[in-house]
Amino acid sequence: MIPKIIQGANFSDYRGIISYVNDFSFSDIARFYIISNTPENPIRAWQGHKLDAKNFYCLSGSFKIHFVKVDNWENPSKKLIVETILVSESDSKIVHIPPGYANAIESLEVNSKLISFSTLPLANVSEDDSRYPSDYWSLNG
Repeated sequence: MIPKIIQGANFSDYRGIISYVNDFSFSDIARFYIISNTPENPIRAWQGHKLDAKNFYCLSGSFKIHFVKVDNWENPSKKLIVETILVSESDSKIVHIPPGYANAIESLEVNSKLISFSTLPLANVSEDDSRYPSDYWSLNG
């Protein structure tokens, strides 16, 4: 499985705006959390998952979601290709990162908020979580 975008849309009328992603299914979601990076540390990197899928939706501001397919969990190559998808509050979409990837979350604006839906129950997270230094893979190409 590869990362993908699940596109939604926005509807507006005199009452306001509704943002939605109707093609996203919550059937496998075990938990969620909201990420808000500080201006001093706008990048949260790198966290990999062998079993857990991540689904990111921007609530406010904008983010770059960086991800890399991990080739070796104990000693991944530093030459892996980093891919990036931009998300913003005005573009209603979910970025689905399947198991087998490491990701980095980069805030592009102060007070940006990102919601993350995870498929692995909290009780199983410690056996799945692989962390790498924030500079392990370059975000500048």
